[in-house]
Amino acid sequence: MSEPVTRPAPSPLLLLLRVNALNSWRRLLAVRDQSRLLTSIIGLFVVGYLGLSFWLFYYALSFIAKFPGLGAVLTERLLFVLFAFLFGLLLLSNLVIGYTNLFRNRETTFLLTLPISTQSLFNWKFIESTLLASWAFLFLIAPLLAAFGLVRGLPWHFYALTLVLIGLFILLPGILGAWLALLVGRFLDRRLFQVTLLASAVALLALVAFWWKANPATDELLDKRTLEALDQLLAKTRFTLFPFLPSYWLSSAVLQWAEGVFRGAAFFALVLLSYTLLFGGLAFTRLGNLFFDTASAVQSRGSVRFGWRPRRSPKKDRPTLGALEILAASCPWFDRAALALVVKDMRMFWRDTTQWGQTVMLFGLLAVYIVNLRNFTHQLTNPFWINLVAFLNLGACSLNLATVTTRFVFPQFSLEGRRLWVIGMSPMGLERVVKIKYWMSSALSLAVTLSLITLSCWLLKMTWDRIAFFGAVVAVMTFALNGLAVGLGVLYPNLKEANPSKIVSGFGGTLCLVLSFLYILASVLMLGFGTAALPGHASWVLESIVAFVLLSCGIGWLPLKLGLRQLKNFEA
Repeated sequence: MSEPVTRPAPSPLLLLLRVNALNSWRRLLAVRDQSRLLTSIIGLFVVGYLGLSFWLFYYALSFIAKFPGLGAVLTERLLFVLFAFLFGLLLLSNLVIGYTNLFRNRETTFLLTLPISTQSLFNWKFIESTLLASWAFLFLIAPLLAAFGLVRGLPWHFYALTLVLIGLFILLPGILGAWLALLVGRFLDRRLFQVTLLASAVALLALVAFWWKANPATDELLDKRTLEALDQLLAKTRFTLFPFLPSYWLSSAVLQWAEGVFRGAAFFALVLLSYTLLFGGLAFTRLGNLFFDTASAVQSRGSVRFGWRPRRSPKKDRPTLGALEILAASCPWFDRAALALVVKDMRMFWRDTTQWGQTVMLFGLLAVYIVNLRNFTHQLTNPFWINLVAFLNLGACSLNLATVTTRFVFPQFSLEGRRLWVIGMSPMGLERVVKIKYWMSSALSLAVTLSLITLSCWLLKMTWDRIAFFGAVVAVMTFALNGLAVGLGVLYPNLKEANPSKIVSGFGGTLCLVLSFLYILASVLMLGFGTAALPGHASWVLESIVAFVLLSCGIGWLPLKLGLRQLKNFEA
């Protein structure tokens, strides 16, 4: 008798990829079957974004191309700058998401107990982190490159090559981010590493602040030849032309292929491929053991701040209080139960590196942009441009706020999970808990948004009445967006999920994000056109303000009211 043929066991990495791909596909089908409205909203939102962004990029690139001799120079420099900054953002995003996915993920902790090699587990988590960190980059860059190729009238093979180059490009920050995540996780509890990291960050910020000072365009400069003036104005962007940057390889390959220099484009494409294969091969074959050692170190340590805490006397048996508890105890005029809930939510927010890391990144980038307004405010002498920049700042600040409220405020109610019945039986009650969450999130976000919008208006040298106007507008929008997020979070809870990102990806989170964006768009357009009324049409100003207030009350108060009414079903 012939012996039965035994099939070789499938690769653990391929098995993990297959299982997760099937689960993702089944969840997508389940969402389609359960809610056709959710599928339609997501589809319309994606198609609308791609169409609108493609039209804006096509119009902007066509406008720049109309300038003879300058259009090509500006387009090339814009691509170099864009890819350089996107590489930095991708690196930060991969670092934050990679650290959380490798060391603060329940799935990773569970998979470490299974008979799977640590190298296969690391490879799967690296692929997952890179996809999570890079999908937004693909959505942003696809309309731009499509518009660039259409403006230049390039053939089909340009798009095929660009797709391959983008795939290679996003792997490099993913690989570097994984290396940095392992480094941070392994040595974060050491005082020397903390001091070095903090000193390096401060030195880098000081260097950037000192070096990156835009030279104002004086009348003497503008009277010179155009190319000379343009070269001086773009002097601070020359660092993007450093030949050892991956963004330089990608930009050079795209531009040279568009110009018909195929050998030069192939050279830079091969350089990008060689570095990706080198570091990717090292990561896929040599980081498994380092990942296991780092995961063991992260899970075994109590706190990364252990070395900074002063030693206390062993005679004291009382538990030590943290900074938040001490601060709450110094406010006796507030209710103790409310303070305890606030302290608990703030501690949970701080312990999740992904949450506060993404928040700092979003508002930090906006703060850097606003601070740099001082470099060109003296060139804005026309009131029209000053108001336009102010309303654009209002839109950017409110869009960041909408992202934060949808990502972090919306899942707050669902994160209570199975403990919800305990809170419902407590003297506080669910309604009071939800109200405390609303006021806490509104107060914290208002402190950030109000500071940023006031600083931007002051840098634009606006009068105090206009500063007060924009401050009042952003305050109303803050309360409205937080009310929308809290209300929809109660109306569409997901009590079975403990991951905030998965809670947001449901119907309620998608609806909250879409409604927030539509509200911001309508408010900015309404106030922008209404408050810029011509003399003799002063009633437009009052009508636009009244309409904005009514819209804000409807978008913020109505979902919150319906959510508080929905709480009676939970308490019943």
